[in-house]
Amino acid sequence: MSAEPITEPVMTQQDPIDLLIAIEEASVAPIRPEYVEGTVIVPPQPNDNHNDGVFELSYQFRTAGFRLVGIGNGYRAAHKDGSTMSLLIPDFYIRRRKASELDESYRKAHKGWYPIDMIALVGEVTSTNHETDTGPKLRTYAAAGIPVYVLINRNANTAHCYTDPILPGDDPTKAYYDGESKVDLGEPLPLPEPYPTLDTAPFRLR
Repeated sequence: MSAEPITEPVMTQQDPIDLLIAIEEASVAPIRPEYVEGTVIVPPQPNDNHNDGVFELSYQFRTAGFRLVGIGNGYRAAHKDGSTMSLLIPDFYIRRRKASELDESYRKAHKGWYPIDMIALVGEVTSTNHETDTGPKLRTYAAAGIPVYVLINRNANTAHCYTDPILPGDDPTKAYYDGESKVDLGEPLPLPEPYPTLDTAPFRLR
């Protein structure tokens, strides 16, 4: 059974990247913390259904011809002043491009985090921290301008495709997606062109 996620508000001038490194080094178990809306999040360990479903969705994109589907990379979003807004490790994503020399230089400068503008589509599959994926992460992806956010909400037994990110003003916590498609898990989830309709059946009986 997955443990509850650990969250901790960050009240410091320290770059969140350095803070996450310190937390990783202090942990006796392997962890990959994230930073969202001013809070450090240590996601719970995903279970088999989560990982199997992420693989199945990634495979659907790959067989539809999307070579740049991926998992595992960390991405950094920045405020207008260049400071770190968020540090995210999506469950899956489709990149706009393979990492260029400039992207690799960015990753080196930011200690392992790629620029979030590499991402064209992002996806999350909820664990016990479903509020994070349905709230702070949704707003953060919208604030970063990610065009498509696919969410598999295993808590609500629904699948969602969010489109048309909106950032009214300068506050990223006010960002949202103007478009949404929603189906029950087990039903096909339509995505905007040029993406395929996703089969969500791998999550239906869990």
